[in-house]
Amino acid sequence: MTIKETLKLNRTFEFIIAAIMLILATYFLIPLYLMIVNSLKPLSEIRGGNMLALPIEASLDHWKTAWSSAQIGVQPIGLRPYFINSIKMVIPSVIISTVMGSFSGFVLAKWRFKGDEILFGLILFGCFIPFQIVLIPTAKVLGMLHLAGSTQGLILVHSVYGLGFTTLFFRNAYKTIPSEMIQAAQIDGASFMYIFNRIILPLSTPVFVVSIIWQTTNIWNDFLFGASFGGAASQPLTVALNNLVSSSTGVKEYNVHFAGALLAALPTLIIYFVSGKYFVRGLTSGSVKG
Repeated sequence: MTIKETLKLNRTFEFIIAAIMLILATYFLIPLYLMIVNSLKPLSEIRGGNMLALPIEASLDHWKTAWSSAQIGVQPIGLRPYFINSIKMVIPSVIISTVMGSFSGFVLAKWRFKGDEILFGLILFGCFIPFQIVLIPTAKVLGMLHLAGSTQGLILVHSVYGLGFTTLFFRNAYKTIPSEMIQAAQIDGASFMYIFNRIILPLSTPVFVVSIIWQTTNIWNDFLFGASFGGAASQPLTVALNNLVSSSTGVKEYNVHFAGALLAALPTLIIYFVSGKYFVRGLTSGSVKG
């Protein structure tokens, strides 16, 4: 095969791959497009049947309704208080699980002790336990700690459940750091925290980004734990959104429902748009190798 034929074949493959990627991108973006355009339409346009059409009378009033005055439960308070509940739950949970995961990952990667591989295997096994299996024992533990139905209880649940994933990320990332660096510091009399702060932490930015994005997305989008362990005053946004769209009384305000769904998805969309490249960079830097 000549060079000219090879180049032509490569261009053909590139065109085919680009076409496939365009089709897949269109397929995945159509639902987002539908949600956006229909959140701006009045109900009369939506009931007209052409949901793909652009709005004739676009308005942000439905977003305002979803945010501050939609009927959720007994009071028409909108999604705003539940949005705040999710923020109060997500930030501490992400910080705790990420910090604890960095310590446990460092220990399991660079410190040898009896049963360390068994312990890591058990932690890894915990990552794949379905949520439904742990509901009853978790409810009992929260009841014993007097944290049932509270934001603090949800923070504890998400921190513990996310610890397996963060430990996995950090352990595999720290496996790539030469052990000679740790041994040299130990010979010089450096403590555990000194080694972690001066040697490990400066090399941990990519895996911290991966862990934070992963945990933020998972915790923000969680419904089962929020519905099971959240009280009336501590329910997260996902539970409130379900209550909004599942209402069986009055007129189904589909435009408000679309707006509410977009409000719930907005934080994670922003995170991926702003830091998606750092997430990919963290993954390819060794955070999921090993």
